[in-house]
Amino acid sequence: MKEFTHLDSKGRVNMVDISDKYPTKRTAVAKSEVHTRKDTIEKIISNGVAKGNVVETAKLTGITAAKKTSELIFLCHPIKITGIDFDFKINETSIEIFCKVTANDQTGAEMEALTGVSLAALAIYDMCKAYDKRMTITNTMLLKKTGGKSGDFVR
Repeated sequence: MKEFTHLDSKGRVNMVDISDKYPTKRTAVAKSEVHTRKDTIEKIISNGVAKGNVVETAKLTGITAAKKTSELIFLCHPIKITGIDFDFKINETSIEIFCKVTANDQTGAEMEALTGVSLAALAIYDMCKAYDKRMTITNTMLLKKTGGKSGDFVR
């Protein structure tokens, strides 16, 4: 069984000391989906959403969120992000959001990629809630990660 390193000898939560780890290139790819009505998707595609360009706003929100992950999730280390890339696949009644984070650091980029897609999905919800309050955000997951002590992972 893997030792849970976020607890000290007295069982209290602490931040893991990574100072003895060497920086290596690490990547992580995460995904999330926003499900909505067809007419809402049509507004997004035609740039007809009153609040502005939904995909660009979601992308900028996701980039900002990924960069601020260590401020939002209290046990995450700040990492040296060297790249963030977003891709959006617009389907008939959903938008799939993909975020790839690349870093050269002592710990992985999984949380940054997951935070990026999560906040990008929330930005889409915020921009489109006037058209469809029943939107759902689903299937948020890590798809792939490379680098680090635990090795590579592909879902």
